[in-house]
Amino acid sequence: MWSTSCPIASPVSNSDYLREHARRLLRHAREGDTAAALPVLRRLLAAQVTRDERLADLNASRTELQLKHLLAMLAVELGYTNWDACKLDIDKQPPSRIDRYRLDAGAFNDFEKNWFASEAEALGWQKQHGGYIVRYGDQAVAILKPA
Repeated sequence: MWSTSCPIASPVSNSDYLREHARRLLRHAREGDTAAALPVLRRLLAAQVTRDERLADLNASRTELQLKHLLAMLAVELGYTNWDACKLDIDKQPPSRIDRYRLDAGAFNDFEKNWFASEAEALGWQKQHGGYIVRYGDQAVAILKPA
């Protein structure tokens, strides 16, 4: 049976981690090659936090992106209306609330992972096998750490 507790401890607050993550994403969007930049630019468009409405336009102006755009995008992805609302509440939330971003940054790379099409599938699998479940959009991943 795999452990169902989080295999990593977070040394920083949720809001501080999100700021660090936003800086990392900003570097990918501004300075990264196209393969690194496009996923970030698509997320910015989906969150509707820039004036650009097309990926080609956003790609052309990506050097003008600012940290505030990435923070607003993360806030929207977390269900907040903007970064100000997010930063007032996010530190009151459990660290698991932002595990998806830790997964993106490679924090769980030392552990085996099983991906599932839905959180319900992952939770069903967890009942039998264990594992720490991280929601990732509509999908979920079981992080496997020996108990």
